[in-house]
Amino acid sequence: FPFYGSFISTLNHKRESGSHSLSSPLLLPAVKQGQTLPPICPDVRQKHRISIDVLPPEVKARFVSEPIIPIRTKTAKEFQDDVERATISGDWKQVHDFYLTTFDSFLELNGAFKKEANAPFNTIEDSGINMKFVNIVYDALLHTPADTQKSVLKGIINSLLREWKGPRTKDDLRAYFVLVQNPQYTSPATYVIYAHLLRQIASLAEADHHFLMHWFKKLPQKRFKQLVERLQLFITTRLFPAKPDELPPMAKCSWWIPSATKVLSLLNAANSISSPPIIPFTDLYNLTLDHIDFMEDYHTWQAHGNSNRFTFCQFPFILSTVVKKAIIQRDSEQQMISMARQTLVDKVSRRQRVDMSLLFLNIKVRRLQLVSDSLDELSRKRADLKKKLKVTFVGEAGLDMGGLTKEWFLLLIRQIFHTDYGMFTYVKESQCHWFSSWKCDNYSEFRLVGAVSFHFPAVYTV
Repeated sequence: FPFYGSFISTLNHKRESGSHSLSSPLLLPAVKQGQTLPPICPDVRQKHRISIDVLPPEVKARFVSEPIIPIRTKTAKEFQDDVERATISGDWKQVHDFYLTTFDSFLELNGAFKKEANAPFNTIEDSGINMKFVNIVYDALLHTPADTQKSVLKGIINSLLREWKGPRTKDDLRAYFVLVQNPQYTSPATYVIYAHLLRQIASLAEADHHFLMHWFKKLPQKRFKQLVERLQLFITTRLFPAKPDELPPMAKCSWWIPSATKVLSLLNAANSISSPPIIPFTDLYNLTLDHIDFMEDYHTWQAHGNSNRFTFCQFPFILSTVVKKAIIQRDSEQQMISMARQTLVDKVSRRQRVDMSLLFLNIKVRRLQLVSDSLDELSRKRADLKKKLKVTFVGEAGLDMGGLTKEWFLLLIRQIFHTDYGMFTYVKESQCHWFSSWKCDNYSEFRLVGAVSFHFPAVYTV
């Protein structure tokens, strides 16, 4: 191909300069000056076609399918020695050159941190990255001069701006895996770069995400938690910037938060498949989301589902218990009102006498058989479970204005969770109740607890 490249470029130059016409001896040595060219027909083309077997070797040679990773021999110990000498002498050139070269491209990243440059490491069990070396390099980065830190960011920009063609290789995934752990992404000044990195990771194929998820799973707890904290800080700062002028307008970077949340979901998946989990699931909550209009987010999610329109409800792991409880409670109330309104409209349209009791879920229970009566009533009236609850105690006069419902709920919960009843066992270490193993033959009572907890959230939050 270099042979043909030089030949064609020479040919084009001759044509553009006009130094040779189409009948030039350079192009058509078999045709004399001024002689008319013979007509070209399919037969002639076929006769003059050159077989690939007679081409020179340099023409037949194919391009290498994947770039060759450069061999780098610097060890973690040698790098640490370089940093110590630079700290004492003040001459950071050698360290600066290392960072400048290493972060210049994805290939250089693999050359510096891959355990074996020529080994494929196409497995979810081993990323092939020398994580000890990566951690040492990143721990030292924040203590280097400002120009060194800027050179790293410039190298990352150049890598992310590369024109990608075709699917990502495992070496590309390794580069993303290393770059996302950069500790520089804690300042809004780096957020534009961080956002583009997260966008490229989020847009990877599902198979690539599968590899990254398992590689994240192998990280030490400290490094894993730092990754989560940086992503959470990025989302929080984008939602509620301390200085809005530091960041681009929200309209121009609406993809920032979706990208970060999708990458965070990879860490959540890695945490979920680890036994025990790497960090508590509560560390994945973003508490600033308690202050957004989460009901609007919920209604958007209901209307569009898991489509391309982003909502936080698509990623429930990021929503705190406070938000989830509020969504369930408000949605339950809205459904109760909707069902009551529909019942009223149906009666009026049929010209039937309106019985206001139809707007409520009315149950009658005996105090001595509280659990069994409640279970029977709720089982018979499943179609009305989303209506507002009204309780009547048999043999007792009283109008339920909310007080009887609260009393019924408290008595029911107290009896169900009592140790003597046998449904749940109290665990002192965790100070929680757990299912009793010898009571699991009667699932109807457990369904009662679930129905009460799910369908009547307004009651149990009182």
